[in-house]
Amino acid sequence: MTEIFAIFADPAVWAALTALVVMEVVLGIDNLIFISILSNKLPVHQQSKARRLGIGLALVLRLGLLSGIAWLVGLTAPLFDLGLSGPIDKFTGHPVYETTFSARDLILIAGGLFLVWKATKEIHHNVDVEASGNLLDKKGHAAISFGSVIFQILLLDMVFSIDSILTAVGMTDHLPVMVIAVIVAVGVMLLAADPLARFIDRNPTVVMLALGFLLMIGAVLIADGFGVHVPKGYIYAAMAFSAFVEILNILGRRARAKKGAEHVSETVH
Repeated sequence: MTEIFAIFADPAVWAALTALVVMEVVLGIDNLIFISILSNKLPVHQQSKARRLGIGLALVLRLGLLSGIAWLVGLTAPLFDLGLSGPIDKFTGHPVYETTFSARDLILIAGGLFLVWKATKEIHHNVDVEASGNLLDKKGHAAISFGSVIFQILLLDMVFSIDSILTAVGMTDHLPVMVIAVIVAVGVMLLAADPLARFIDRNPTVVMLALGFLLMIGAVLIADGFGVHVPKGYIYAAMAFSAFVEILNILGRRARAKKGAEHVSETVH
C-alpha cells in the first residue's frame, strides 16, 4: 500500500493516468459499437443483460491480461518471418510493412478478418430488400441465441482487450495505473452502453454507419498485423466527422418530420 501511495505522489503518474484513461475510453468505442449492434438483435428483456455481460467480460479479460503482463508482452516476440518488407519510412525509420509475425499480429489479423467478414456480410444484408433473418439484419425476425451473441462479443473483446492492454503497457510502467485506467474506461463503457444502443435502435441509418466503422477498424487491425501502423488519431477523426454528418442528417429528418406533422395538423383544422 505504501508503494502505491509513493507511485501516486508523482504528478507525472497522474498525468499518465489521465492520458491513459482517455486513450482507453477512445479505444473502447469500437468495442462498444459492436456490442450495441449485436445486443439490439436480442429480445428487449435480454438486451441490457447482454451489454452488461459483454462489457463485464471485457473487464475480466483486460484485468486477466494485466495479471499476466509478462506473458502478454511476450506475445510481441517474433514467431516466424516470411522475409518480405517494404521501404523504410523516413519519419519512423521502420519498414512501411513487414512479414515478421508475432502471436499478437496473428490475433489482430484474425480479429480484423472476422470484423471485415461480419461487417461486409451485414452491409450486404442491410441493403438487400429481402429479409434474411441474419444476426445484424434489422429486417430479419429469426430468433437469435443469447449464447451466440455473447460468444461473438467475447471473440471481439479478446482482440480489443489485447490491443488496449498493449497500449497501456506502452504508456506507463506502473501496474496500479494500468488497472485504474482500465476499470475507469470500462465503467464509462458500461454507462454509455444502453444510451448508445437505444440511439442506434431509434436511428436505423446509424446501423450502416456503425457497420462502416467496423469494416474500417477490421481493415486497420489487419494492416497492423502486417506491420502497417495507421495512426489512431486519423481513424477516430474520420469516425467523429462521419458521426457529426450523420447527426446533422438526423436533425434534418426530425425537422422535416415535425414540419410535415404541423402541416397535416393545420390542414385538418
